[in-house]
Amino acid sequence: MATAEKQGRSARRLSVLLHPKRWPVRWRLAGVSAGLTLLILVIFALVVGRLVSNRLHNDFDTELRETANRMASELQAVGQARVSPDISQLTIAGTAVAQVVNIDGRVMSATPPGGAQLGPPDEPTITTVGPYRVATVPVSSAFPPAYVQYARTTDSLDNTIQRLWLFLGLGVLGGTLLAALAGVWVASRAMRPISSLTATAREITATRDPSQRVPQPETDDEVAELARTLDQMLRELDAARTETENMIQAQREFVADASHELRTPLTSILANLELLQEEVEGRGGEAPEIVESALRSSKRMRRLVADLLILARADAGRTSPHAALDLAEVASAAVDEVRPVAGDHLINLRTESAVAVEGNADELHRLTLNLLDNSVRHTPAGTAIDVAVERRDGQAVLEVTDDGPGIPADLREQVFSRFVRGNGPADVVGMPGTGLGLAIVKAVAESHGGAVEAGASAAGGARFTVRIPLEPVPARVAENI
Repeated sequence: MATAEKQGRSARRLSVLLHPKRWPVRWRLAGVSAGLTLLILVIFALVVGRLVSNRLHNDFDTELRETANRMASELQAVGQARVSPDISQLTIAGTAVAQVVNIDGRVMSATPPGGAQLGPPDEPTITTVGPYRVATVPVSSAFPPAYVQYARTTDSLDNTIQRLWLFLGLGVLGGTLLAALAGVWVASRAMRPISSLTATAREITATRDPSQRVPQPETDDEVAELARTLDQMLRELDAARTETENMIQAQREFVADASHELRTPLTSILANLELLQEEVEGRGGEAPEIVESALRSSKRMRRLVADLLILARADAGRTSPHAALDLAEVASAAVDEVRPVAGDHLINLRTESAVAVEGNADELHRLTLNLLDNSVRHTPAGTAIDVAVERRDGQAVLEVTDDGPGIPADLREQVFSRFVRGNGPADVVGMPGTGLGLAIVKAVAESHGGAVEAGASAAGGARFTVRIPLEPVPARVAENI
């Protein structure tokens, strides 16, 4: 897998390199700078190379012509006009050839001896014969007419010109490379404020904290204007978030206070309805049924208000008083309360001797009741429900499992959302829940510093696991252990 990941990264890098439009901005700026420098240097090198080459050729031909004229002057024999000039006594360069020829090109005298076949004289031009450049000058005192041919190979000239083009080529490449490096450096410095803005934006994205400030560049340019605009935007977002949080907090406080205040009149209504129910029992007519229906609705409303109160307190950050208690006793009491109304469901309880936690007994009792009610409501008759309380990995664990149809894997997180209702047997026969049971389980577990998760039991049914920190052992007790 590691090899495949490395190959994937290499392929992505190659794809970026092959598509300049995907290059980072600093690369593109450096590329444009290097490209323009390359174009300028190539034009400069071509012009300079051509001019210097032409000048070297001209200087070479001029030297040939001047040397030939000098030799012709040295061969002037005053009073010996009819004597053939002898050039073998003159000194020349090592690779050069100097010779005297007649009008037909026959060599009359040469140095080095033997000369070279340079063809018939063609003066006053400079010609190319094989590897030689040949300058021809007449010897005015000779008769019959004679000509000095001075020739040199162009090897040294060609080597000089090749070195010139090599030097210019290296200069172009070196200048382009330096321009690219300078472009990257300049672009990096120019992009440094933007990189700082990007880093701040990433940090804000990770922390979701718009109260952070955007660093302001020292220079007053377009980047500084962008930074100021982003900073102002963050200030406005932070102000809007603060207003929204204050409004939501006020709503949560209102719901918590309203739910708390509703409990008193509901308690009074239930008490009066129970008294009324005792008064009308045994009477005929519809009065007993009406009172029974009102009593059921009032009890359901009391449960709903209690649920809303727990959730509202959790949303508002309010915590109920906590005290040391035995989670096993809380679970046992909840099981005893549910068994009479569980119908054909078989509820099994397995606990350790004592599982001490610090919490609110009423809320933990409600948590256990909701888990048991959820199992009873969403499993068919005859289903076995197992409740276990134990210490595990330094935590108190309350686990409720059943052998019913279970929870689909893609719904195991959604079941803890609010107002999510199922379609179990109890829902089908007209006793739907409020959809807040498991949401309350999650809120109570988190308010006690724990968590809850849904999964599958060994029998394929549902499994709910609540983990709560164990009560810390006092120091003096630990010393006695």
